[in-house]
Amino acid sequence: MEKNEQIVRIENMVNALLADKPSFFLVQVKIKPTNNIKVFLDGDNGITIEDCIKVNRKLYAEIEDPAMYPDGDFSLEVSSPGVGEPLLLQRQYVKNVSRLLEVKQLDGQILTGTLLAAGDDSITMEVTSGKGKKAETNQLEIPFSQIKEASVQIKF
Repeated sequence: MEKNEQIVRIENMVNALLADKPSFFLVQVKIKPTNNIKVFLDGDNGITIEDCIKVNRKLYAEIEDPAMYPDGDFSLEVSSPGVGEPLLLQRQYVKNVSRLLEVKQLDGQILTGTLLAAGDDSITMEVTSGKGKKAETNQLEIPFSQIKEASVQIKF
């Protein structure tokens, strides 16, 4: 079975496990050459370690059962994406409204500002340019199609 087929099967398994928890969602599945399966979950209101452990136990049993890995030659990690990891889904943008975001656009421009809204096709950010009395704050609408990568920034 090819890696892509394995990823699709595991995504289907995870989505079935999350069917009764509509506030949780699958962000991404990665499989390393060593058969280390990494499943990244998130929730509209966050996700706890306990939630990840429950999904891990159920998913492990499902992967083990159909013998996707005949010799049990796999490892499984279920977690939430770490802070600073790129946002991959529109639902992650919605969850992070009002947070500081860094957006790298396809044209190479990098914007940092507050995420004000996340729609179906674009995000709206408040970006301040300049310093002191020359500072200017603008609201910019950025289509998802123009975003190369976006990540939440932590202020200290």
